[in-house]
Amino acid sequence: MTQPHLQLQQLGIVLPAVSAPAAAYVPWVRSGDLLFLSGHLAKRNGQVWVGQLGATLDTAQGQQAARAVAIDLMGTLAAALGGDLGRVRRIVKLLSLVNSTASFTEHHLVTNGCSSLLVEVFGADIGSHARSAFGVAQIPLGACVEIELIAQVDPA
Repeated sequence: MTQPHLQLQQLGIVLPAVSAPAAAYVPWVRSGDLLFLSGHLAKRNGQVWVGQLGATLDTAQGQQAARAVAIDLMGTLAAALGGDLGRVRRIVKLLSLVNSTASFTEHHLVTNGCSSLLVEVFGADIGSHARSAFGVAQIPLGACVEIELIAQVDPA
């Protein structure tokens, strides 16, 4: 069984603190053994990663942005679980919004940047998940990618 904290250490990833919500919502809500994380915007160098796939960013850059979102999502997961990512039983679902032109069709490949890192950190049994990826005309603050996550976790 993969130990998330060891995987993160091997990858040289330090999880960030939870960002303050930018509007009227909370970072996560727990219902039973499900943890619902609000959408996280892509960030680069501590700032919102602005851009549009198919116009100012290519698929590889979008994958990097989605990977950055995965790191932020794991930071929020850790905060919600008292710092213990070992309490995650399953990454259940991702919803990915990709700020893109009407002709861009690689939203699924962009989202792989997040999905692949979750599988790498949690292992296939826990990290593999259901997923939806959509192209949208705009995301708050001009971000290039926004992703939300649902996880099944140990009982409180």
